[in-house]
Amino acid sequence: MPVLFTTEGSPGHRRLALWQDIVCDVYVGLDCTSDLGSAFRGAVTHTTLGRVVCSEVASDRQRVHRTSQRIARADADYVLVALGREGIGGVTQDGRDTVIRPGEFAIYDTTRPYELQFDAAFRQTVFKLPRDMLQRRIGPTEAVTAITFGADSPLQPLACDFIIKLCENADHIAAEHGERLAEQAADLLAMTLAERLRTQPLPTSSHRTALLYRIKAHVRAHLADPDLALPEVARALGLSARYINDLFSDEQLSFQRYVLAERLKLCRRDLAAPALAHRQISEIAFSWGFNDLSHFGRVFREQFGMTPREWRRSAVTR
Repeated sequence: MPVLFTTEGSPGHRRLALWQDIVCDVYVGLDCTSDLGSAFRGAVTHTTLGRVVCSEVASDRQRVHRTSQRIARADADYVLVALGREGIGGVTQDGRDTVIRPGEFAIYDTTRPYELQFDAAFRQTVFKLPRDMLQRRIGPTEAVTAITFGADSPLQPLACDFIIKLCENADHIAAEHGERLAEQAADLLAMTLAERLRTQPLPTSSHRTALLYRIKAHVRAHLADPDLALPEVARALGLSARYINDLFSDEQLSFQRYVLAERLKLCRRDLAAPALAHRQISEIAFSWGFNDLSHFGRVFREQFGMTPREWRRSAVTR
């Protein structure tokens, strides 16, 4: 996609202000903040494909807010699909928090406030489509915003790959084909969202549910830290450790059991990934916060019924 704007060559004191102006033009009215000042760097691309817009954004750490004031001044409604390419991004909307890693995506609706958080440099492909394109396929979007879609079903990576490839080639696609492909992308996205709604009913947006999503998002963003512990998480989120465990009890879990299950899930995924076949089992375990290999092997076998080595071998032969 052609580069629409980059901070390279801009005066340092103007970079963030210029960035905010351009990002607002490409997406919707947003407020962007960063503590980097003149050191801030960013670039964004932009290609129209029928009724949709394909773009890619790469920048340093920042926070992005879509406020009620911005929404009141808007004259068009959109849904944005953020697809992770590099780094980690956080999304908050409709009482839920989630994170987007490479190979994952989440959506947010411009008709309601949302927040995006990037604690380090990142790159995302963003697929912007008119809200009615999605609503006429699945209805209201409130139940599917700020939820990570990754590899839980065949449709999810298929939708992710299709939209990314479509955006990468958007400026080479003839106009008569662009509209049809945009509609096909919306169809595939809607099928993916509808599958989640049908097979995994989501909890109602209560205060406790919103807090639990926030805690889980924080945990998922820090799973690689071997020192991740309940007291530190409680302090970071301004909650008591007792209350956090009480929230997890709604799902018959504890904080420690949730952390362990998430780490094991990611280790299991990475052990089966052909691209990571060159990495030692210990490297993968330590990269997701384990610091005792024998403990890792024991809990992995308890969870999945085979050792990490057996699982890796079986994944290769499938």
